[in-house]
Amino acid sequence: MALTMDSPRMLSIGPVLFNWTPECWRDFYFRMADEAPADAIYVGEVVCSKRAPFFIPHLEEVVNRIRAAGKQVIVSLMAEVMSKADRRQVADMLALEGMAFEVNDASQLAAVSGKPHAIGPYFNVYNEGTLCYLSHRGAEVFTLPFELPSSSMAVMCKTAAEHGVAVEVQVYGRIPLALSARCYHARAHGLTKDGCQFVCGEDSDGLDLLTLDGTPFLTINGIQTMSNKYLNLLAETDRMAAMGITRYRLSPDSGDMVEVARLFRSRLDGKIASAEAITRLSELRKAAQFADGFYHGKPGTKWTYGR
Repeated sequence: MALTMDSPRMLSIGPVLFNWTPECWRDFYFRMADEAPADAIYVGEVVCSKRAPFFIPHLEEVVNRIRAAGKQVIVSLMAEVMSKADRRQVADMLALEGMAFEVNDASQLAAVSGKPHAIGPYFNVYNEGTLCYLSHRGAEVFTLPFELPSSSMAVMCKTAAEHGVAVEVQVYGRIPLALSARCYHARAHGLTKDGCQFVCGEDSDGLDLLTLDGTPFLTINGIQTMSNKYLNLLAETDRMAAMGITRYRLSPDSGDMVEVARLFRSRLDGKIASAEAITRLSELRKAAQFADGFYHGKPGTKWTYGR
């Protein structure tokens, strides 16, 4: 089962990073399978192994629904493997037969040998040597780290083309910035990580972290720190395609991701201009602030479009 496809501009839906109820999680993927114009969909728990048991009962029907819709399905593995519970969760996912996997931690490499796999954005592939080494080990798709500027992306794309592997970049959604051994979400509610009571489930898109003057700055999602602003690279897709990027990832939130996917699909297909696409996305996400700073080699919170 090859992960690379002939389409030069594939649209993918990344794994759900937040702690949604099992029914919401299932229904989200059902809708992505049935309605979103995506080519590939990632499933699996990336952030916290304590969440996984709640959605695993729905995993088989979700995978079957995605495949029935003719879409590629990839299981994303955890980005920080620290405990026995984490290792068990990863092992349970790797035991699934006939699946392709996204590796987000070096401890998972040996287990995916001989299986179709992608290298996820948490793996931190920052240079050509690492990409070459992992491609020789069988990796077929590389989702680049979130903070890489376009100049570095171009270099990585050139190397990827030489080795016949695909490059994917997140183009929408909150940006994951860091993972910690401690759970900020639990601490914010006076709880411990082991006794968190799954309080992160109260914030479907994460918990806003404010500066002392009350300005939203970051977003907390369990042990994960994310950007408060939403990455928006709608204006850059043509340049990204020219440098050799073939897969474009949307990171899910609780809004209407079908409409977001349709908007990006129209832009990738050249059916809508950048300016109109950005205007429509702004209308769709009225409360969201956008950012594209990392792509342009600037602070990640910056929004450079039109300036």
